[in-house]
Amino acid sequence: MHKLLLVRFSSIGDIVLTTPVIRCLHEQLPGVEIHFLTRNSYRDVLQHNPRIKKLWLTDGSLKDVLPQLKQEGFTEVIDLHRNMRSLRVKLELNVPNHSFNKLNIQKWLLVNTKWNLLPPVHIVHRYLGTVRHLHVVNDSRGLEYYISEQDEKAIETLPSGFTNGYAGVIIGAKHGTKIFPAEKLIRLLKSYNKPAVLLGGPEDRERGDAIAAAVGSSVFNACGGFKLNESAALVKHAKVILSNDTGLMHIAAAFLKPVVSVWGNTVPEFGMWPYEPGMTQQTVMHEVKGLSCRPCSKIGFDTCPKGHFKCMNDLEESQLLNSLLRLGNR
Repeated sequence: MHKLLLVRFSSIGDIVLTTPVIRCLHEQLPGVEIHFLTRNSYRDVLQHNPRIKKLWLTDGSLKDVLPQLKQEGFTEVIDLHRNMRSLRVKLELNVPNHSFNKLNIQKWLLVNTKWNLLPPVHIVHRYLGTVRHLHVVNDSRGLEYYISEQDEKAIETLPSGFTNGYAGVIIGAKHGTKIFPAEKLIRLLKSYNKPAVLLGGPEDRERGDAIAAAVGSSVFNACGGFKLNESAALVKHAKVILSNDTGLMHIAAAFLKPVVSVWGNTVPEFGMWPYEPGMTQQTVMHEVKGLSCRPCSKIGFDTCPKGHFKCMNDLEESQLLNSLLRLGNR
């Protein structure tokens, strides 16, 4: 019997992108038992996944979980993170292991020389390559995200004017150079003139309030007012999603939502565009191509290193609006 420990410590989007590995292992390996190790702060992402036998959580040091992990008798570690912390897990457990290839050299070349040697495939295919030795193949059924019945009730708290449908607008991201500017979003939503729910974390609350106040009653600011899986429920029930390159974008893809994605300093060539296999017409990616400074980072910065932020400022709101209207009217 296979008793596998999958390891991915962070972050929301990256963990969601590992769910096809979990499903394919669960369905294609008879009798497999899947355990997953992640950081406690991301427990909500996987806590309702029925394919995981046990979710192991750490606050970062590993001393809180390693003794128990050693007693489990895992037959193999599948390292989907490949950092120093996951290396320690592999060394301490001392069982066969296979590790995800992060292609850091290729990413460095793309960022620093604009020479693209990355494979033209989604990162999901590369994650699945980590378990190819187990004869597990991609079932092309996309991502998965599970929430509870209690989380679903978040939809009931929206204002009455939003019950007939709304656009979910994900305004946050971990790094400032991934965030579509508020003033441009205000102009876009004024032209959209339909119900829109702003989604993000507590750190996005103040900006969301300013956007909602500037646009008017057609916008409801949900940033910071809902837990992660409640926000996921709001994503699930939206007609269409407008999103920066961030974790909720991948949750939207897991629910097979039409996604209009906005790309600033990062590029889809990193392999992390909304993954909806067989449904490419539901995803539209907007980016400013031809900028010599882009991508300036594989992750992002607080502010534009060049000071001009052309990767976002030069995006035309009218094009985003057209995509939002087209996908939202399906």
